[in-house]
Amino acid sequence: MAEAEEEMASLSLCATPTRRRAICDDGCGRPKSVCICPFLPPSPLATSTSVVILQHPHELRYNRLATVPFLSRCLSQLQLLSGRRLRSGISPLLDSLHSSPSSSCPVLFLFPSPNAVDLSEWAQRTPLEARANPVLVLVDGTWNQAREMATGSLEFLSELAAFVSLGYEVGIEGESPCENNLLLKKEPHKGCISTIEAVARALRILEPDNMGSLVEETLLKVLRAMVGFQAPFMKPMQPRPKLNKKKGKKVKGDSVSV
Repeated sequence: MAEAEEEMASLSLCATPTRRRAICDDGCGRPKSVCICPFLPPSPLATSTSVVILQHPHELRYNRLATVPFLSRCLSQLQLLSGRRLRSGISPLLDSLHSSPSSSCPVLFLFPSPNAVDLSEWAQRTPLEARANPVLVLVDGTWNQAREMATGSLEFLSELAAFVSLGYEVGIEGESPCENNLLLKKEPHKGCISTIEAVARALRILEPDNMGSLVEETLLKVLRAMVGFQAPFMKPMQPRPKLNKKKGKKVKGDSVSV
């Protein structure tokens, strides 16, 4: 009799459903305990810059800390593509600019490389009318994935885009444009930043008047919230190194070396 009672108790325990964390299904899609909806803007911000992001197929599926999904909640001019390389037929916007370039819609591929032009310097030397509606292109994935995606996209981008970077490299001294407390996970290389932060820093430069600062602060507000929720689960990490401006590096055309 005792054995039968133990067996029934065991079956009862096995049949007990696993408790599932409540999800913010109508908002950010994160568990309600780490919901970031209060930190998102009431409606996506309208920008003069169109942002095109090529996201590696594995990134959204396996990376629970992906920041790109929240960019669409923050920016109205955002196009998210899934794939391993940029090519003809994947983006109507890029295809149209490839076949019929616009004098006011330059395409900028943001990726760190020795030969990329400093975005701030590019903006300073490019007349406003020639960058009224720029198109900012990025790749999103792990560092190795992003490097492979950039390399695979070179053939398509070489005739279409100018290659730019945020213009900073790892150093020992100098002021950094990046905050030490915006790390969501351990960086594979010193000086790496998340995609949402890269977009924020770039739009601060590209957007006219005070719009750039507004967009940057809106995106960083979301990132700070994510970092705040993640902080208790992160192992101690060294602060970000200070970044120095690139010096003495010759730019040989609009090419990228990855």
